[in-house]
Amino acid sequence: MSTPTLLDLELRGGRVPVLRAEPGPDAAGWAATHRAALRAAVTEHGAVLVRGLALADAGTTAAVVRGLGADPVAEREAFAPRTPLPGGLYSSTPWPATQPMCMHHELSYTLEPPGLLAFACLTAPTTGGATGLADAPSVLAALPPDLVARVEREGWLLVRTYTDEIGASVEDAFGTADRDAVERTCRAAGIDTEWLPDGGLRTRQRRRGVVGHPVTGARCWFNQIAFLNEWTLDPEVREYLVDVYGEEGLPFTTRFGDGGPIGADVVAEINAVYESATVREPWQAGDLLLVDNVRTAHSREPFTGPREVVVALADPVRLPAVSPSAEGGPR
Repeated sequence: MSTPTLLDLELRGGRVPVLRAEPGPDAAGWAATHRAALRAAVTEHGAVLVRGLALADAGTTAAVVRGLGADPVAEREAFAPRTPLPGGLYSSTPWPATQPMCMHHELSYTLEPPGLLAFACLTAPTTGGATGLADAPSVLAALPPDLVARVEREGWLLVRTYTDEIGASVEDAFGTADRDAVERTCRAAGIDTEWLPDGGLRTRQRRRGVVGHPVTGARCWFNQIAFLNEWTLDPEVREYLVDVYGEEGLPFTTRFGDGGPIGADVVAEINAVYESATVREPWQAGDLLLVDNVRTAHSREPFTGPREVVVALADPVRLPAVSPSAEGGPR
């Protein structure tokens, strides 16, 4: 097969770009041979689905990721513990099969989020389960200008409360339960900490919500304002958590960068824009999906039957924490 170019991609309006690879025993060698063209295509289109590599296990997938020259990184500040797999891969985030996972950019609340995501479908679901994709510059252009201006000016605030009862534990998120070590990690990451009387931990971190793409410079809506907001929770789950822990004790929520609340109407508006921008391609077993994590948000649809999708979080990019005009405000 000749080195793939943009002309080799199946470019269909409203669909994920697809590249059909010739099946063969050396998927990693194929990835290494076509590394430059594949990565250029991901930068150009935000994502590429490679079909035909017949990926069947984490080890082969990890070899393909290495063949692409990608640098897998360990997950930090996790919301739900994933299972580590060979070669620096992870299982999918645990999430009920009957519930959709809203659009988000992976680890966009960290200072060094992955620039590239490599998903491999080892077992395709019976129905549903697609990984939806949305172009961040297009989402930015479709959102209300006043909302974009506020987020660009102030950034956004993520508030998390860790307890032993719900959500990820301190150790899950930071790799240790030692208070001194956690505080050192948080200081280095620009995260404010507050240890609670019951032994729990509350953190606050402010991040930019609009960033320039590290390669193209394109302005991207890059955050998890809607996904990690309390109003994205199932209404019954939110009501229960507020009853038990109070509004200040929710496991997570988001606010504007000045600490102001983000209401259900704002969350609904963001999610509606995401939905209008979403493209989907049903998974087939053996597929490889390469996603530019800054350029492209992703989601997961409900599904039936077994679904095994593994992921490499790779090529971290260093992003500024907040806009200069927001320095000194609430974190």
